[in-house]
Amino acid sequence: MKLLFTFAVLILTLSGFSQTTISGKVIDKKNLPIPGANVFLDGTYDGATASETGDFSFTTSATGNQILVISSLTFETLNITISVESYQGQTIILRESVNTLDAVTITAGTYESGDKARVSVLKPLDIVTTAGSAGDIVGALQTLPGTQTVGESGRLFVRGGEADETQTFVDGIRVAQPYGATTQNLPTRGRFSPFLFSGISFSTGGYSAEYGDALSSVLLLNTQNEPDQNKTEISLMTVGLGIGNTQKWNKSSLSVNAAYIDLAPYQVAVPQAVDWNKAFQSLSGETVYRYKFNSGMLKAYVAFDASRFDLNQENINQIAKTRINLNNNNLYANTSYKGKFGNNWEVFAGLSFGYSQNKIDIDLDKLTNNESASHLKLKFKKSISDRVKLSFGGDYFTTKFDENFTESIGNKSSNDYQSNVGAVYTEADIFFSKNLALKAGFRMSNNDLLKETTISPRISMGYKLANNNQLSIAYGDFNQAPKQDFLKYTSNLNSENASHYILNYQFNKDKQTFRAETYLKQYNDLVKFDTQNSQFNSVFDNSGSGYAKGLDLFWRDGKNVKNLEYWISYSYIDTKRDYRNFPTKVTPSFVADHTLSLVTKYWINDWKSQIGFTNSFATGRPYNNPNETQFMNGKTKAFNNLSFNWAYLLTSQKILYFSVSNVLGTQNVFGYEYANNPDTNGIYNRREIVPTADRFFFVGFFWTISNDKKDNQLQNL
Repeated sequence: MKLLFTFAVLILTLSGFSQTTISGKVIDKKNLPIPGANVFLDGTYDGATASETGDFSFTTSATGNQILVISSLTFETLNITISVESYQGQTIILRESVNTLDAVTITAGTYESGDKARVSVLKPLDIVTTAGSAGDIVGALQTLPGTQTVGESGRLFVRGGEADETQTFVDGIRVAQPYGATTQNLPTRGRFSPFLFSGISFSTGGYSAEYGDALSSVLLLNTQNEPDQNKTEISLMTVGLGIGNTQKWNKSSLSVNAAYIDLAPYQVAVPQAVDWNKAFQSLSGETVYRYKFNSGMLKAYVAFDASRFDLNQENINQIAKTRINLNNNNLYANTSYKGKFGNNWEVFAGLSFGYSQNKIDIDLDKLTNNESASHLKLKFKKSISDRVKLSFGGDYFTTKFDENFTESIGNKSSNDYQSNVGAVYTEADIFFSKNLALKAGFRMSNNDLLKETTISPRISMGYKLANNNQLSIAYGDFNQAPKQDFLKYTSNLNSENASHYILNYQFNKDKQTFRAETYLKQYNDLVKFDTQNSQFNSVFDNSGSGYAKGLDLFWRDGKNVKNLEYWISYSYIDTKRDYRNFPTKVTPSFVADHTLSLVTKYWINDWKSQIGFTNSFATGRPYNNPNETQFMNGKTKAFNNLSFNWAYLLTSQKILYFSVSNVLGTQNVFGYEYANNPDTNGIYNRREIVPTADRFFFVGFFWTISNDKKDNQLQNL
């Protein structure tokens, strides 16, 4: 026993002499120490924490080649292979992590909202809590700089571009028909309810190579990934009613909502400047099904709406009004899967189908058109390292359109086309440091109808100047097939194209955001024709061109005044185009040189209320007066609209809501319609194009039923 004890003591003594000291210093690239850095040998308990001076030291009994791990919050973890026996103290330099919240983000041309956005210019709730938006996504976006308020349209016009120059995507899949059906000078709305969407990315230019066929911008809508609980939401409104229900299970969930709108009762209570035979009616619904796998998520989204109206519309060229009876049916469905596999790979696959049918009676003439469109998308993303991410993928779009026109006297005509577009793209995100990032790529697409292949390079860069301040720049070429109004008559055209140049500055800190952005867009190959309107015997070509340049400013503050949140948007634009049947290059009629929006939201705790005001102002828009020799020489008077809303909590889950647009009753004029021929005095008569009503009043009652008694629809108002 004595011999055994002596042998054990000898072994312990020898092992004590075999300890090796590992020491050194941890610093950053500026030679500043990194106190608190963890330094240890992988797979052992041997290690130490760096001191205030960055020094560390520990002993180990490990031998041979080992991996020394050095890590610290906001820095990239570094693994170094060392030989313990021959190790000598060294200075170790760590690089700042590019995945921290204060790392640079490329913001040129892009406004984001949602929980996943590093910098949210708008919150998801802003879509429906902004006075004057009337719960319309487009209405809220029109309070951002770079957009134009075109009241007689209701669509999204961005930086001198027409409404069709903006493409809409739901969960990354294109929507071919994003707006409801309407007739001339009667504003429409977006088809989608904001209640099912958790994040929005709105690009005013310079967007990613992942998206194409849009000259000006893209609007990306992302449905909720996972609802928080089961609930039912009921809405009773002066214009209709709505109901929604969400069911949540272990790995899946289903959200459904439906709405019925009928303006007939409202028309009786508050007459409008519309001669309705049958006021606007619509039945719509949406549903999202989600299933969560271990490494991904499957979503299925379906939206439908059926609408109709019958009205008598004034026409300056005839004494009797023109009767228009319109019926529209629309369906949009998409399925998408997003997941991870292998070594830092991500995959996205999606498919969508959209169908729209319009049946229109114009007096005794009949017009019917149908459009079906589908989109197949496959995208891969590989994280090569924390600093380099590569994405690539492809799209395939099909569009089929046909139109039939039957005159009362029996003459018939038809127009149709079918387009197939295949596209591939690749793009790399490179982070040189947490202060400097680059995104570069290109998109190549082929349109079989136009018999054309285009290549579009895209590049953008962000540089962090200091804490909460950064600069971004972007450049890109963008192509888009000519609009439906032209392709139904001829396919002997090329894609229209635009080049974007953007410089952006952004400050973001403590509920305060400031953005300043200047831009230049150069248009080429715009479509021109030689008749008063686009028609079957027009001669079309791509000889048009134009430009748009300007300055956008945005300030949002939710910090300085308790319970008050507000933002201010200002835009200046200088733009001219020679396109369509224009005889020269001029500013188009939908553009105001200066626009200004002020949005406020204030919570009054004693009243259990949120009140909001939105004031939108724009200088006059150009119009062409045939009584003058100079083309597009007229200017409307300035536009101004002050809107107000009030949400009152009757109980925690019952809300009474009231809103009114154009509180001051400003007599806004959008433009003028002139007669085709002069009167006996040689004067072309005109009529004003004005809003359908001086004011629009809305009253609603909203009731949420859920286990969480504090949950309500205030977030939806």
